[in-house]
Amino acid sequence: MSEIQIKPVSEADLNELKNRMKLIVDADPSQYHNDFSLKRYLRAFKTVDDAFKAILKTNKWKIEYGVNELNPDVPVVKKNLDANKARVLRHRDMQGRPVIYIPAKNHNATNRDIDELTKFIVYCLEEACKKCFEEVVDNLCIVFDLKDFGVTCMDYQLVKNLIWLDENTTSKVKFVNSEDQLCRYLIPDILPTDI
Repeated sequence: MSEIQIKPVSEADLNELKNRMKLIVDADPSQYHNDFSLKRYLRAFKTVDDAFKAILKTNKWKIEYGVNELNPDVPVVKKNLDANKARVLRHRDMQGRPVIYIPAKNHNATNRDIDELTKFIVYCLEEACKKCFEEVVDNLCIVFDLKDFGVTCMDYQLVKNLIWLDENTTSKVKFVNSEDQLCRYLIPDILPTDI
């Protein structure tokens, strides 16, 4: 398996974005993003203008959605953790990325609240992001375990609510059908056996 190649970002673009953000951060320090985060936005949104707009939009959404208030004791998070809908694993994949493990068999499309489930997904993503070593690797590994996946597990509304992936992200999605293939990405022993 090849190592993840992170596309370089122009220093001029990074400096311009930092200068724009400085005005915002001086007025509201909670809007701060480190260089690693700014580079991610530049890679994802291509231009300084689009990256800047996306950062402001993300910051606003995180406040309005209450992202920083999500924790294991929040009832919607606790309910989904107790139902074993997903887990951020202690161990990392072969490239040092945090792993979110999702046993799809534990999801029932007819017995869920879409808003609660979306909050739980945001919680899991935020927890995994906190485990990233941004200096080394700044992305995640998400494992959807489709063992025992059935018709009741398929949730079309949830799929519609999820963020649609761009072409770059879609190219990173891998389907594996054997333990040998799985071993290219992670050591199977790190996967939970209790859910």
